[in-house]
Parts: sequence; C-alpha cells; structure tokens
Amino acid sequence: MSSQSGGEAGSGTVGDDAPRSAPLRLKRRLFFLAGALAVASACSGPHDGDADRGGESGRDGNAGRDGESGRDGMDAGSPAGRSAQERSGYPDPTAGAAPRLPAEVVHGPRERPMVALTFHGAGSPKLADEALLAIEKAGGHATVLAVGTWLDQYPAMARRVLDGGHDLGNHTQNHLDISSMDAVSARREIEECAARLRTLTGSIGSWFRPSAARTATPLVRRLSARAGYPTCLSYDVDSLDHTDPGPDAVVANVLRAVRPGSVVSMHLGHPGTVTALPRILDGLRTRGLRAVTVTDLLRR
Repeated sequence: MSSQSGGEAGSGTVGDDAPRSAPLRLKRRLFFLAGALAVASACSGPHDGDADRGGESGRDGNAGRDGESGRDGMDAGSPAGRSAQERSGYPDPTAGAAPRLPAEVVHGPRERPMVALTFHGAGSPKLADEALLAIEKAGGHATVLAVGTWLDQYPAMARRVLDGGHDLGNHTQNHLDISSMDAVSARREIEECAARLRTLTGSIGSWFRPSAARTATPLVRRLSARAGYPTCLSYDVDSLDHTDPGPDAVVANVLRAVRPGSVVSMHLGHPGTVTALPRILDGLRTRGLRAVTVTDLLRR
C-alpha cells in the first residue's frame, strides 16, 4: 500500500509513508476539486456556447440573406434597403394600406368612388406647385413619383409634396429605360433615388414606378421590393400629357377612360397639364369621384 501511495505521490522513496500523508491528502482534495469544477463547467458550457453559436448563426444568416439580395444587385443593408415606412416628421403613408398587395398595382378597388392622380415628378417647380395647388383647392390629393435628379435640383419640392398631404414616391434617379438595364444598373437607379428621398424626408417614399415603362419587369419588381418597395405602381389611364397635346386633349384622355379605382398617369412641369387640372377635377366631381393618394385608394 505504502509503495502504491508513494508511486501516486510521485516523490520520495519507497517506505517513506508518514511524511507524505498530508501532501497526499491535499493533492487528492485538489484533484477532486478540479474534477468538480470541470463537471460544473461542462453543465453550464453548452448553454453559453449555444447562445454564442446562435448569435453567430444569426449574423451569418443575415449575411447570407444580404448576399442573396446582392445576387440581383441590391444590398439589404444599403441606405435604400431599409423600410419604406420610416419617415421623419410625417405620418407613415402606407399605414393601413391594403395588406398583401400584388407585386404591381394597375388600379384600385372598383367599388369605391376614388381615383388616384399620379404624377411624374420633374420639370419647373413653379408649374409643379401650381398643379399641386389646383388639386388642393379642389379638396383633393395626389401621388408624386419623383425623379432623383429633380430632387437634386429642387430639393424643397420633396417637402412641398408631403406638406400638401400628398404621397411621395420613387421614379428612379435619371428616368432612363430601366427595363433594358442589367441588375447592377437598375439597382443603382432605384437605390440612388431612394437615397435622395431618405436624405430629404427621412423615408424612401411610399411607392416605386419604373421609368420609361408602364409595367415593371420581374427583375425590376424584385430589385424594388428589396429596396423597400414591395409594390410597383402602374396605371390604367394615360393622360398622354407628356406629349403636350393641349389641355382639351388631356382633359378628354382622362375623363373618357377614368373609372372608380383608376390610377391616372400625369406629369408635372407641363403647362397644359396645369391648365387641364381644374377641368379634370370638376369632371371627376360630377362623376362622384374624389382625387386621393394611392395610399388612400388602396386602404382597407
């Protein structure tokens, strides 16, 4: 026994038991204490480790989703990739809008007496202000899809639109043919305009309308959704005012085709549009229709 104890102690010579007994007991206690600490660490470790791994997993998962977005050229973490519902100093225009809207809207519900006048946002700020005033004086509201270069040139127009109770949205940065662009170029057009809107208003805006196209391609719909615009805005009535056919033709183009729920395409910056608007608004009123924002048109 003493020989085994001496071997376990690892010191001294065989038969020298008495002097080694106290150190032996101390070392055994330390051995058992170390074992107990190891067991305690094993019991608590997996929970902490799981939490750490969960955090890492979450970060990796987000990175994976960002990378997935990047395949079509839109970083989810980019300035344009944040929620469209953020707005500084203004109520959220999309709050209460119809849930689960399709990827593209052409018109609103046909059973309600509402019409959305939607405007390409560009051109003279004086003419734009006159058009908005005509709508406001008639008790109506509109939706302006702003071109980013217009906002660069006339930044005060963003606040002018919102202060009048109108919707403000994205109509790309340069108003080029977005349908013919590759993913990187299309992303840039959407994201740069969204960044202008965010800088000026605290929000990327309510809606996105593709430039130089009545409807969005699948790629553009996907990129705009990842930018924070889950629904692209098309239209079912074209005023053709951008061709400057004269006020009478603009009035006729709108009133001939308009129905409850219609989304009408118009353009700021055209004198004929400003002249035609009071007659268009009168014509809507005689038909029992109100000019409202797209948000109100689609609200449930």
